[in-house]
Amino acid sequence: MSTARTLLAAAVLAFAVAAPAHAQDRDAALATLRADLVQLESDAELGSLAAYERLQARHAIDTASQARSSNFEGARYVAERRVQIAQVAARTEALQREADRLDRERSELIVEASRRDAAAARAEAERLRIQAQIQAEEAARLRAQTMTDAETMADVERALEGVADAQAAKLREARRREAELKRLEEELLRESDD
Repeated sequence: MSTARTLLAAAVLAFAVAAPAHAQDRDAALATLRADLVQLESDAELGSLAAYERLQARHAIDTASQARSSNFEGARYVAERRVQIAQVAARTEALQREADRLDRERSELIVEASRRDAAAARAEAERLRIQAQIQAEEAARLRAQTMTDAETMADVERALEGVADAQAAKLREARRREAELKRLEEELLRESDD
């Protein structure tokens, strides 16, 4: 019997030694999970994200801390996965927010580029309108100048015609006089010969 007692004592002693070691492993695993969750919640960028997933992770850790030894490994595994899910969900939500922000920024840049293009098109249209107006005014000025020049030329031509007519009349008058003088001279010569 003493051997049985010795074996029993050894088993009790082994259990007593193993129980604290097992409890320490259990506490360390739960402390690590809690630390991971606290780190996620204290992260400036991710701490406010994935609230539902963080709540589920907190409940899973609490469930694992209250689980019996036989159920602890399963509860710890669930708690680890819940913490990982909370971390991934927070990162995913942060990335989605960043993608949304970049989409908004891209849209704003497109709108701003469209505004600039529209302003440039309006400025170009205004420049072309002013250029067309200047060209129309220049064409009107040239037409008016051409008309004035044509009128001046017509006046010059009329004046030249008037001068030419006057000169022609003077020339005719001079020829007529010359013919008259010649006739008178011939008459005088005949009278003097007679």
